[in-house]
Amino acid sequence: MRALTIRQPWATLIALGEKRLETRGRRTHIRGELAIHAGKEIDREACERDPIKSTLAKHGYTADNLPTGVVIAIAELTGSYRIYNTIDNGTHIVRCPDNKYNFENVVYINRNERAFGWYEEGRHAWELENVKQIEPIPAKGQQGFWHFEVVGGTT
Repeated sequence: MRALTIRQPWATLIALGEKRLETRGRRTHIRGELAIHAGKEIDREACERDPIKSTLAKHGYTADNLPTGVVIAIAELTGSYRIYNTIDNGTHIVRCPDNKYNFENVVYINRNERAFGWYEEGRHAWELENVKQIEPIPAKGQQGFWHFEVVGGTT
């Protein structure tokens, strides 16, 4: 299956179901099942800022006990949406395949989700659904999408 390496604490926030959008500088056409790999690097400064710190603490995590170098969740990548900032009412994504602004498809980004990503105008939010946290499986990880071999129905 495809896999994506994400730095900590963001990988754990996804695995816990607290972060549903992964923000990136480009869109992706990839859809489907995706292994979430916690990279070896931990952004300790981010772990000390709220709401990241309080959200991790709610689940028993700190910067000192986050898993690294392991696949920690399986999710479904269901969409890639352009980020828009509006002066009057905050940050939004538009759920349209062609990213045309249509008010029926506008999704407001709430405070916690906004704090868990980089929501700059023109970037993209990759939507993750049906996230299932799994027992950590050691894996090396790579930049970008990579192939994760699921051995013997481990997931």
